[in-house]
Amino acid sequence: MLSKQKHVTWFHVILFTTLIPLQRRVNGNPLVMDPNSICRKTRMLAGRHADLCQSQPEIIQEVAKGARLGIRECQHQFHNHRWNCTSQGRNLAKILQQDIQETAFVYAITAAGVMHAVTQACSQGALPQCGCVTRQSSSETYSVSPAEEVLIQASSLHDWHWEWGGCGDDVDFGYEKSRQFMDTRQRKGKSDIRSLIDLHNNEAGRVVIQIQMRTECKCHGLSGSCTLRSCWKKMPLFRQVGDQLMQSFHTAVRVMGGNDGKSLVSIDPDAPPLDANVLIYSAESPDFCKANHRSGTEGTWGRVCNRTETGPGGCDSLCCGNGFADFTVEEEENCECRFHWCCEVRCQTCSQRKNVSLCL
Repeated sequence: MLSKQKHVTWFHVILFTTLIPLQRRVNGNPLVMDPNSICRKTRMLAGRHADLCQSQPEIIQEVAKGARLGIRECQHQFHNHRWNCTSQGRNLAKILQQDIQETAFVYAITAAGVMHAVTQACSQGALPQCGCVTRQSSSETYSVSPAEEVLIQASSLHDWHWEWGGCGDDVDFGYEKSRQFMDTRQRKGKSDIRSLIDLHNNEAGRVVIQIQMRTECKCHGLSGSCTLRSCWKKMPLFRQVGDQLMQSFHTAVRVMGGNDGKSLVSIDPDAPPLDANVLIYSAESPDFCKANHRSGTEGTWGRVCNRTETGPGGCDSLCCGNGFADFTVEEEENCECRFHWCCEVRCQTCSQRKNVSLCL
């Protein structure tokens, strides 16, 4: 049973307690619960984490929210792929036990999700431990985007002055909380290479947020003039984070343990350097076309595909050459919605027939 293994990582505790619909434990399936269930599992973990559950439960809630955010984004990014980031407990657990590209993405997007959720909670004033960040010194390096540069030139404003202000996102706090919860080493000895891979992919997810931080500014001055600009740093939208990590997924590098047993090296000598933002893995992915209980693959039978699409999501690709069949289904949806004063929107329910294609 996964929840009773001697070595349990925070990643698995957080992930498994936020993915599967609330249900009884069956055949080793962990409970998916609210953040309090994460804290109940900390009895098996380090005392430092257990203390955090007692003293800062609001942090735990944001960590769990971030894990759910990461998995939802994973499902969005993979919805047209043969593996669609399933949230089925047993199968996901078996996928995560393998050092494959898909696991690398799950680790990265979940670590990024925790960092993003905690940081956003800080900016919204939801956590007493943190808040907005205001850089007091205007001597710090200030870079503007190409779009901002165009606006500055168009306004003929050459002597404008700026200073840090507003409500900047405290990504440093979110980064540290993501590390604290996601980077616990799970094994030692022979399996330490797996830990190095997981830690690297966790960091890759957080780095994406850091490198995509953007500068936002607001003009101040009489009659709309921009004699003073207050600027602050904001996180990217999480969809942008997912898009970037998906690009990294497609260019992930396969690695093996170094001769010292404590480092990783690329199997392909021509592969790019193992920079912090590169996703890495050590094993080939299983055949996602076929259902296999042992490897956790569900196959693509019954998946909805697009018969006119030639790329990902198209029937030829998604159905693995096994063919597909067209069906007519009837769906109910809201229609003829009207606004009633005040303040309610009332809709009727309409039935609509749709043609869908399903993999065989």
